[in-house]
Amino acid sequence: MEAAQRKPFFFFISLFHLFLFANSLSNFQDLHIINAERRIDLSSHIIKVYLTLKVENLGTSPASEVHLAFSPTEVEHLAIVKAAATSGKRKKKTYTPLGVKSADLPDGPNETKFFSIALLTPLSKGETITLEVLYQLTHSLEPFPVEISQSESQLVYFRDSAILLSPYHVKQQTTFIKTPSTRVESFTVVDPIKRSGTELKYGPYDNQLPYSYSPVLVHFENNNPFTVVEELEREIEVSHWGSVQVTERYRLVHGGARHKGVFSRVEYQTRQGGGAGASSFKHLLARLPAKVHSVYYRDQIGNISTSHLRTGFVKSELEFEPRYPLFGGWKSTFVIGYGVPLQDFLFESSDGRRYLNFTFGCPLLEAVVDKLTLKVVLPEGSKNATAVVPFQVEQRLETKHTYLDVVGRTVVVLEKRNAVPDHSIPFQVYYSFNPIFMLAEPLMLVFAFFLFFVASVAYLHIDLSIRK
Repeated sequence: MEAAQRKPFFFFISLFHLFLFANSLSNFQDLHIINAERRIDLSSHIIKVYLTLKVENLGTSPASEVHLAFSPTEVEHLAIVKAAATSGKRKKKTYTPLGVKSADLPDGPNETKFFSIALLTPLSKGETITLEVLYQLTHSLEPFPVEISQSESQLVYFRDSAILLSPYHVKQQTTFIKTPSTRVESFTVVDPIKRSGTELKYGPYDNQLPYSYSPVLVHFENNNPFTVVEELEREIEVSHWGSVQVTERYRLVHGGARHKGVFSRVEYQTRQGGGAGASSFKHLLARLPAKVHSVYYRDQIGNISTSHLRTGFVKSELEFEPRYPLFGGWKSTFVIGYGVPLQDFLFESSDGRRYLNFTFGCPLLEAVVDKLTLKVVLPEGSKNATAVVPFQVEQRLETKHTYLDVVGRTVVVLEKRNAVPDHSIPFQVYYSFNPIFMLAEPLMLVFAFFLFFVASVAYLHIDLSIRK
């Protein structure tokens, strides 16, 4: 009986998905791409893809969005997608940012996933628009061989398609792939193809049907640092007494080909310029806010002095070295801490609330963060705390108790997975605060001193002599 009751429900769901797919198919047929140019930058371990699309509406009804198609593997490693509408040429070109989000559509052929670009003005029949899209992929370069010795260079695989995966008919398209160096072991030939220096050119290809796909594999040298932060916890503690204290706890790993054999420090130091340990790294660079003070860098053993701080009016840079160079698969755990002036980051909004304006993301350059947890510890007595972040994050509230606290401090916790340098942009935390709570800590100190004074006087007046 229960199974019989389920059948109409599942039948309704199937019809609903069929309706969505038919509706999306109709929308896909209305648009077509006149020209598509894709540039894939493989210079680092974060793959950057720049896509230029000239789209025309052939349908009778206006189109309010344009869809992008991604394979399931790309979606799994997709870190960020941004789009803009362009007009003009060269130096006079203007960019209008557009919203991009995951499309609520059934999967396409071969489990293709969709993202939608919302147009500011619907595209009428016969009109065209030029879109520029940037998306970034992480953990998408496969080391091969998977293990290398100290003296070997790192080779990696990159897998993609010579033809743009798109739900639309593409009239003409070209794909450019840029490698870090001229050393390319092999690449898939899909004519027409041309190689010049560090660049491979696939195409142009004419009149490609929707969802066309032509796999390509490029095997090339990439010795750039594969800096992967497996877990980063940033704690930003706000004090209304004049400072913001930041503590960052890193668990970092070299994400490239694993190191095999014995590590020789002598060979590493004497032949470093000649190729020994080419894929390793021993320097890290962190971009910190301007006017930082009380900067420290330590690991589980203790403080590390091999660091250099350069301060400026706009930003500060901390260059530091782990205790040992990092090869593929090697890990390092460390803590960075610093303070910044309160007046540079805390402001008052028009409705009377206070808000912290700080930078999200990871301060390390060219680092991928698998899991980023950012905690904003507000002063005791703060209420109605909310965070405004320009991209999707998980958000929750916690309570933290420190010395001299009575009810504890509100903590806004933000979590983001697969973070890249483009996520290092400002965010805000709004909260309400009654200034009377600023007297809480001084009163607690006065009360504690008073109790100590009374206890001392009482102790001095106790008769501790021994009598028969």
